[in-house]
Amino acid sequence: MEGSILYFLIVDASPMTILQTSRLILRRWRDSDRRPFAEINADPRVMEFFPNLLTREQSDRAIDRIEASFTKHGFGLCAVEQLSSHEFLGFIGLSVPNFEAAFTPCVEIGWRLAAHAWGQGFATEGAKAIVAYAFETLKLASLVSFTAEQNMRSRRVMERIGMTFDTADSFDHPILPEGHLLRRHVLYRLRAPGVRQPVK
Repeated sequence: MEGSILYFLIVDASPMTILQTSRLILRRWRDSDRRPFAEINADPRVMEFFPNLLTREQSDRAIDRIEASFTKHGFGLCAVEQLSSHEFLGFIGLSVPNFEAAFTPCVEIGWRLAAHAWGQGFATEGAKAIVAYAFETLKLASLVSFTAEQNMRSRRVMERIGMTFDTADSFDHPILPEGHLLRRHVLYRLRAPGVRQPVK
């Protein structure tokens, strides 16, 4: 697939590891990820375009939900580990939104990395591998990604992995109250090769 990145689908080496790219390991979550993930979720830079910072308890519950998604759907938001240092960096992966909108039900690709890992292409590298995995291994027909309208950093990653934006798809996030600064969201789409765009 054009623009995709080389990755390795790990089957037998470790039940924890799902994908490996040239610089990253994408895997299931470990208890040792909980503390650094909580630190990421308490960082105002990382959470700038989310409604609030997360407490340790809220962060731990998020991991529990992610692991439950792997059990229920066979995929989830993968913990990301730097291959060279084995440092935990955050997550990149797939999820099923838990709210109703014009574009649901769907599968979302998303990422959240520690601020010190920004600017090195990790989000794009991992997301391209997840896209290939979603279409080639999971045989999904399409993916979406969404974020607050102001979040240009994430929007650039969406564009780098080939997603497209139509202003007609912008929406008010139903979980955020009317008038909230972050309520207006943009939606990006990506279809698997060979899947035709539906007629509107």
